[in-house]
Amino acid sequence: SVVIQECYVQNTAREYAKLYAAEAEPLEGFGEVPEIIPIFLIHRPANNIPYATVEEELVGEFVKYSVKDGKEVNFLRRDSEAGQKCCTFQHWVYEKTNGNLLVTDLQGVGMKLTDVGIATLAKGYKGFKGNCSFSFIEQFRALHQCNEYCEMLGLKSLRTTHQKQRKATSTKSKNLPNSSTLKKMVPKKGREHRDFISSEH
Repeated sequence: SVVIQECYVQNTAREYAKLYAAEAEPLEGFGEVPEIIPIFLIHRPANNIPYATVEEELVGEFVKYSVKDGKEVNFLRRDSEAGQKCCTFQHWVYEKTNGNLLVTDLQGVGMKLTDVGIATLAKGYKGFKGNCSFSFIEQFRALHQCNEYCEMLGLKSLRTTHQKQRKATSTKSKNLPNSSTLKKMVPKKGREHRDFISSEH
C-alpha cells in the first residue's frame, strides 16, 4: 500500500540522514545536522483504513527545502542554513550511492524533516526502489550548486569538466594561448565561488 511504501521510504531516508550526521557532526564549524523524523506504521484491523502512520508533530513554520522536481532546491532555499545543509545532504547521498539514489522532498520545521521522497535510477539501488522519478536525479545533477557544507564534507563538484572548459574559454583574453594556462592563473576555489555568487542574482 501507499502508506507502507511511504513509511519504508522515509525510514530509509532517515538511515541515510543518520550516516550523514555521523560524518558531518564532528566537523569543526558544521553545527546542527538536519534530521529526518521516524514514521511508524500502525495496523488497525477494525478500521476501514487498516494501516496508518504516526509521527511526531512538528510545531513551527513548515518549509519545503526542496520540491519534487528539484527545480526549487537551490533557488529559493539556499539562503537558510537548514536549506543549505539539506542540499549538502542530497549531494552527500548522491555521491555515497554513486549517483543511484537521491533523497527528494526535503521539508519540515527547522532541522527536523518529514514527508521526504527518494528517487532511484530505474533498476533501483541495493534492492530498494524509490517513489520518485529518476529524472529528479538528472535535475539535481544539473542544478545543484555546492555550498560551504559540501566543501566541509569534501564532496566533489557536480559541474562537468566540459562546462568548466567552456566557461574558461569564454573568459580567456587574447594573450592567453589556451584555457589550461588560464586554469593555472585562476584558483579553482575562486572560480567556483564566483559562479555561485553570480547565479544568485
